[in-house]
Amino acid sequence: MQQRHRESYFLALLGQVCGWSGAYAEGLEALGEALRFVEQIGERTWEAEIHRLKGELLLARSQGDQSEAEACYSKSIDVARGQGAKLLELRATTRCAELWLDQGRRSEAYDAQVSLYDWFTEGFDTADLNEAKALIEKLS
Repeated sequence: MQQRHRESYFLALLGQVCGWSGAYAEGLEALGEALRFVEQIGERTWEAEIHRLKGELLLARSQGDQSEAEACYSKSIDVARGQGAKLLELRATTRCAELWLDQGRRSEAYDAQVSLYDWFTEGFDTADLNEAKALIEKLS
């Protein structure tokens, strides 16, 4: 069973790398397979990241998938929140807030981003928190 846990992680990485290279269909296929592993074996360690990555690939592939991407970010936020994984929640919230900004939902984006960012008391030199802070400044 331990091997299968690693499979979902490596499939998530494969999906991310495919996205970086512009192979969105292949990336989405890898992420779909990763989510099937999550469901089959019930191991949820990477679930929030898989949903976030899926949202990113959907947006990168086509702006027509904004609602589906938003649903992926929302699922990622819910999973991360349920796990108490604040950093993963922040990553997904940042992506969702960027989408909302593009949709003209500036106030909603700001409120979501600030309330979560303010939870953190350390780690402000990390890439995730720097990115979140930059978005807050852009939204201000």
